[in-house]
Amino acid sequence: MILNSNNEESPLALEMDQACLDFGGGAGIFDLHFSIPQGTILGMIGPSGCGKTTTIRLLNGVLKPTSGEVRVFGKNPLEFISADKSRIGYIPQQFILYPNLSVQENMHFLGGIYGMSSRDRKARMLSLLEFVELQDASKRLGRNLSGGMQRRLMLAGALFHDPHLLIADEPTAGIDPILRARIWENFRELRSQGKTLLVTTQYVGEAAYCDLVAVMRSGRLVTVDTPRGLQRKAMGGEVIHLQVEENQLLKCADFLEMLPQVSKVEVMQDEPGAIRVLVDDSSREIPNLLSLLKVQLEITPKIAEPFLPSFDEVFVRLIQQSEKEQLKQVIQ
Repeated sequence: MILNSNNEESPLALEMDQACLDFGGGAGIFDLHFSIPQGTILGMIGPSGCGKTTTIRLLNGVLKPTSGEVRVFGKNPLEFISADKSRIGYIPQQFILYPNLSVQENMHFLGGIYGMSSRDRKARMLSLLEFVELQDASKRLGRNLSGGMQRRLMLAGALFHDPHLLIADEPTAGIDPILRARIWENFRELRSQGKTLLVTTQYVGEAAYCDLVAVMRSGRLVTVDTPRGLQRKAMGGEVIHLQVEENQLLKCADFLEMLPQVSKVEVMQDEPGAIRVLVDDSSREIPNLLSLLKVQLEITPKIAEPFLPSFDEVFVRLIQQSEKEQLKQVIQ
């Protein structure tokens, strides 16, 4: 048992223990290790070709690891029986439903695969189409749907049998930001129902929607952490943004650099009067710094607030840190 996003004990949904799949020539995934509790959204982020889809194929039992262990709900996916497979819903990158069938015909077809009666199929279809906001497009052919509507139809299809785990491979690729946000609203609603989600994406900013984020590069796991934890790792702590009068800037910066609780001070050249201060805990240090500046320097900053770097910046910093660490290991 480990803690889920609500700080409650939760059984594990996904586990990888030093899992490797070596395709040869340096291709594959190597030494993946993580444990993800049920009721969590795990975002897997990295550039195309970094190993996200291969990881999914290990988790759903399509591929067998060269070494290490893979477990889904405590079981090796290669040993899944029908009842185990029914606990998983999957959205691939490509549109795989029937383009010459309408939205409702595709849904009825899926209901038949799961052995549902016509009455149950209809009720489930209506509920899911409303959930993904496709109820007004029920008679449109699959081929006539926009890319975003096709993704939402596949989401509805993947949920038809009410799975406990939803795996979505690049579900927001190639669609506009408004539709991406809508799909993430769907995902968070599913999480609130107790479902576990694994979502791969190339859009680094989508890390903010996740409970945990796995950053991948070249088949390897750089880190797994909460969005806030990733920001802390990338920056080396938490950053406070201060804004003072320009004639107070250097005096303030020099003073802050002498404080033991301050790890780094950066004067922002492109923002007059702005200073960024690296500390361990911004919520604790903001009132402390304000008090010290007022008492010692008679300076009251116009702005004193936590600075949260963009996830693009976080991703770049984490990759750079990983590259430096790998270089150190090679040199040693």
